[in-house]
Amino acid sequence: MTELASAARITSADDALSTAARLSAAFADGASARDADRVLPHEQVRALKESGLLALTVPAEYGGPDVGTTVLAEVIRLFAHGDPSLGQIPHSHFTFLEALRLQGTDAQQAFFYGLVLDGALFANAQSERGPHPTDVDTTTLVASGDGYVLNGRKFYSTGALFADWLIVRASLSDGSGAIPTASTPKAIVFVPRDAVGLTVIDDWDGMGQRTTASGSVTLDGVRVPAEHVVDFTPIFARPTVYGAHAQLLHAAIDVGIATAALDEGVRQAVKARPHFEAKVSDAADDPTLVQVAGELAVTVRGAQALLAEAARQIEAARADLTEDTAAAASIAVAIAKVSAVRASLDASTKLFEFGGTRSASAGGNLARYWRDARTHTLHDPTRWKLRHIGRYTLSGTKPPRHGQI
Repeated sequence: MTELASAARITSADDALSTAARLSAAFADGASARDADRVLPHEQVRALKESGLLALTVPAEYGGPDVGTTVLAEVIRLFAHGDPSLGQIPHSHFTFLEALRLQGTDAQQAFFYGLVLDGALFANAQSERGPHPTDVDTTTLVASGDGYVLNGRKFYSTGALFADWLIVRASLSDGSGAIPTASTPKAIVFVPRDAVGLTVIDDWDGMGQRTTASGSVTLDGVRVPAEHVVDFTPIFARPTVYGAHAQLLHAAIDVGIATAALDEGVRQAVKARPHFEAKVSDAADDPTLVQVAGELAVTVRGAQALLAEAARQIEAARADLTEDTAAAASIAVAIAKVSAVRASLDASTKLFEFGGTRSASAGGNLARYWRDARTHTLHDPTRWKLRHIGRYTLSGTKPPRHGQI
């Protein structure tokens, strides 16, 4: 686990953004080589922990900067612009800090916010593999004495190898052995990385996002004190922006991939040979390539703008939280996410048009932009977001309450 009490303190939004920009540049250095050889970014994650940025959303009353959603979204975009894997690693950290804000007791908030201020990184252990639907958790939390016992197996546990604490989503069970269903109440459990019975397995083999360390986690009779358990199901019994907040950060990762791919395309155009029919000396003066660049810039900058607008909608909803404002924020984020997915896939594909055949060289590893985009955009299918957007547009039907909208 991290030696804590060594993190810097972020004091303002400007401080957060300048620090994130510096880290983004550092993350970009060596990102291609790390991807090609699957070298896990231990040094880069250590720098993230020491930067103070992991405490961005800690409320002021607990000593944090609480810089706001617009700043957080831009910080995540900057991280992903430098290295998409490093953009995704803190996603669940900030998502579960939101759950702690919504459901944690004063004592729980004071304790866990204090850890984060000192540089602790939280990582998720949420997703499971079938055959059950994705909204069912077969991992169980059973009361035992004055605490609980946790058993199960999780997959796609992004960042778990780097984490100081794992946040495990589990079904509350009476110990009877009954199989949990979608309606079984859930809790999130804060488990220290070195807890007895917890094992993190480095078995992530995705074609993209290769260094997120999104491996498996096994939980074998892990004992948990009651003060480390936070009810999760009640978050969705009332209007919140929990799901919108989580999805906004996913959108920020996709936008970061898009802006990085567009920048890479520009660099490739500088080195490319012009097509002879253009009758120009530089590829950047080829009118057909100019057209591609213009269209792609509109797509990518549009996604950036929608990301910022969705973040503002979340902030507005938090300031005046109702059924209507929460729904409007969720729809704004869904629109931003659809746009971000399209931009990341479009930019990571078209960058090869800027560079021509030489850009397809395996040594250049430019395919990593598309591999990262295609892998990350499999999160939370946009086809469902489009249905919710369409219903809201046509009839004002509010989207459902869950973590994916």
